[in-house]
Amino acid sequence: MVDKVKIFAKLLPRLEQVLKGRAAREEKLQRVCDLLKAEVPYFDWVGFYITDPEKPDDLVLGPYNGAPTEHVRISVGTGICGRAAQTRRMFVVQDVSKEANYLACSPDVQAEIVLPILVGGGVWGELDIDSHTLAPFSSDDGEFLGKVCALVAEMVRGQS
Repeated sequence: MVDKVKIFAKLLPRLEQVLKGRAAREEKLQRVCDLLKAEVPYFDWVGFYITDPEKPDDLVLGPYNGAPTEHVRISVGTGICGRAAQTRRMFVVQDVSKEANYLACSPDVQAEIVLPILVGGGVWGELDIDSHTLAPFSSDDGEFLGKVCALVAEMVRGQS
């Protein structure tokens, strides 16, 4: 069994160090994706969707780690990612086969968690994680990933 609390406790300071480093924003976000995917066994696809400044009703795929996806642009309100952006709330889907509004990225995906990243009162983007494991997410995941998103928001505000 995976000891999430232990993994998350070790990983959070490393992610904080990456996000407070001197690298470019894109490089930092890519490193976050790489670390999350490498260190959490049931995180099989980790990526950021970023609100398009030209078309704020669209989310555009940013840095990610995992299989390529055809969903490089998602309208706010569409799919789990679009709903998370629309409602500004975390969405956890433990079994994507039971979700009517799910945009399938891969037949291997069984669960998804999406958290919006809020900056300046709006949705700057979101963190999207797919798992090939059925029902892997708990409140520990939501709490940890909420902290990661807060760190990303802090980094974005600092670079604006």
